[in-house]
Amino acid sequence: MLMLTDLSDPVNNRYGMDDKKIAHDIRISGLVQGVGFRPFVYRLAHELGLTGTVRNQTDGVRIHIEGLPRGLEGFVAGLRSHCPPAAAIDDVQVVQAEFTGTDQFVIVGSADTSDLVTRISPDLPVCADCLEDMQRNSRRSDYAFTNCTNCGPRFSIVTALPYDRPETTMRSFAMCDDCRREYEDVLDRRFHAQPVACRHCGPQYTLSPDTLAAALDAGRIVAMKGIGGFHLACDATSQVAVEELRARKRRDAKPFAVMFADADTVARHAFVSEAERRLLESNARPIVLLQMRDGEQPIAPAVSSDLHTIGAILPYMPMHHLLFDRLKIPAIVLTSGNLSSEPIVTSNEVATKVLGPIADSLLTHNRDIHNRQDDSVAMVVNGRARPLRRSRGYVPNPVRLPFSADGIVAVGAEQKNTICFGSGNDAILSQHIGDLDDAATLEFFEEVLDRFPRLFRISPRLLVRDRHPDYLSTQIAEQSGLPTVAVGHHHAHIASCMTEHGLSDPVIGVALDGTGFGDDGAVWGGEFMIAELTGYERFAHFDYVRLPGGDLAVEEPWRSGLSYLTDAFGTEGPPSSARSSLAIFRDEVVTPREREAALHALSAGINTPLTSSAGRLFDAVAALCGICTRSHFDAEAPMRLADCLVEGTEEAYPFEVTDGARADDRTPRRVQFDPMIRRIVGDVTAGIPIGLISARFHNTICAVLVDVAREARDERGINRVVLSGGVFQNRYVLARSEERLAAAGFEVFAHEKVPSNDGGIALGQLAVAAARERESP
Repeated sequence: MLMLTDLSDPVNNRYGMDDKKIAHDIRISGLVQGVGFRPFVYRLAHELGLTGTVRNQTDGVRIHIEGLPRGLEGFVAGLRSHCPPAAAIDDVQVVQAEFTGTDQFVIVGSADTSDLVTRISPDLPVCADCLEDMQRNSRRSDYAFTNCTNCGPRFSIVTALPYDRPETTMRSFAMCDDCRREYEDVLDRRFHAQPVACRHCGPQYTLSPDTLAAALDAGRIVAMKGIGGFHLACDATSQVAVEELRARKRRDAKPFAVMFADADTVARHAFVSEAERRLLESNARPIVLLQMRDGEQPIAPAVSSDLHTIGAILPYMPMHHLLFDRLKIPAIVLTSGNLSSEPIVTSNEVATKVLGPIADSLLTHNRDIHNRQDDSVAMVVNGRARPLRRSRGYVPNPVRLPFSADGIVAVGAEQKNTICFGSGNDAILSQHIGDLDDAATLEFFEEVLDRFPRLFRISPRLLVRDRHPDYLSTQIAEQSGLPTVAVGHHHAHIASCMTEHGLSDPVIGVALDGTGFGDDGAVWGGEFMIAELTGYERFAHFDYVRLPGGDLAVEEPWRSGLSYLTDAFGTEGPPSSARSSLAIFRDEVVTPREREAALHALSAGINTPLTSSAGRLFDAVAALCGICTRSHFDAEAPMRLADCLVEGTEEAYPFEVTDGARADDRTPRRVQFDPMIRRIVGDVTAGIPIGLISARFHNTICAVLVDVAREARDERGINRVVLSGGVFQNRYVLARSEERLAAAGFEVFAHEKVPSNDGGIALGQLAVAAARERESP
């Protein structure tokens, strides 16, 4: 019951029962399909004694409502104040309509009326009511596909709009009489729940949860089909099982996610704040990065490759709950079902071929996955959720724009790729696609590029790409036959965060990441901009250093360390007394031949591109400290450097900022780290704890941000700072930067809707192109 005042009662109706009845037509846009919105409208109308109709249309929900004026007033107010928890209303448009005198309120069939589309719901975790049904309802006892209008698959199964059963992968499952009655009963929780099913008529798994639990308890590796694709799983407390999974999956060191039965169990293995608990239990059910603690039954060190963080996730499918009801172990590794770097597997046939050799047991089901999705990843910093990978649970929720981007498609970057599609004022960011240098991932990219416009009825007219000429996304855009426009990598970073927060006036943009093609042809990555959506000026940047070996330096951080040492100490390098303390100069770490070749390349300028990359600076410091000289997965060196950080000091290293960027001199300032590098070498030589060196280094980065931002504010009068780029996935850097900038009087904006890494680039590209179009004559 909605518990609204009965406005059909003359006692509560200030207009009186004899007042003339009127009619309204109402159009509602937003996330209003697949979330029980029409049954809610039906119940609201009946409670208020109103008549009319409600239907799904491709551009939203349409309502014709008739009754007394006060009743209609309460109805419109109730649409927002009492809407279903999974719904999200963007706009309610009300116009007067012709009064027909209908004497009932009914739900009518869906209509395909417009090229504009309403939102499609992300996939939702199984709700408490359905979990109870799985224990008490004989038709759904232990049934692993139980769902209702408040939960279950959505985006993963939809093939076209409007969102009705024939346009989903459930179309091949005919409802039994009992499910049909629930589906057609407006007072039932499963009224018009498109995936509704029971054990008599719905999809089926090939293995029972008892069989699956027994295999996991015995230390075996299993592959199981989920909502957005297959997962590989094993006992997270068994070092042997985890190492075997790594060997079979060809994933040497990148941390695995771990699924726990509930948040209380997570809290026995990791530190969980209230904000982190809310994120774990949210409808998105992402993997949440947490600080580990010693648990009752410790998680195997191989899960996180000896890092002190863990990616924790809670059950979100009925099968997950059935499994944990039977498991003896407290947690399982749950990682994407694929070979390293390839997209998550979705089909039973491919799973048998690709995952069969990896897994001891293969669990499939007979409901197709139309839209593949990895699990999303997020963390909490300063009490707010920060997405790191945006996929299942968030996609395809759009970001609203203050202007139209209709028909604009932004193809993103090369790594952590996503694509962004403009539909009216909605920016629809795709699920995580991945790194395009893998052939299978590139095929997935092309699948999304083709599928989203058809699904959301977008007619692409302009493609937006990165300025890097060698990105595969750039090349595909240029070969499409459509007009293209290029947007700078770091401008797109800043624009994506601006768009999240609805900013249009100039800001001080700080973009810190590993790689981005610069205006001067160098590799940028430590950038301070005076930016707005339509353009930017480079105000300052980390000073250039050379990268011996070019892209090879990304995999071998010692190369960046050697370059910074050469800049700080000259061609002779640090004094001999320091060399014995530096891992770079140990022959068992870097061979003499490698070191000599790199030094020769630096002196001769051979294959040593210039870079201002913040990522390479983090690599260099990690290598100088001996933490990571060769990386086995993306950003390993910065992650290990942050992992060993010991909090509690405000000390920082010295740095220098050159003059420039004044009113009469637009040459950007340069942030020089030679003094810091010399001090770090001294600390390493003196045996200062690496955790303290790491803290001082991280504090230095935060101090640089504040100092440069102050200079920009003093000269340009801008007080808003926008933070973007992969470096702000570093929990310490983001938290300290926000706190110190705020303490210095700045308004600070960082990502809360899309990732700060290259997974958010496409949103910025789209916003820049749309803003430029809007301003062009």
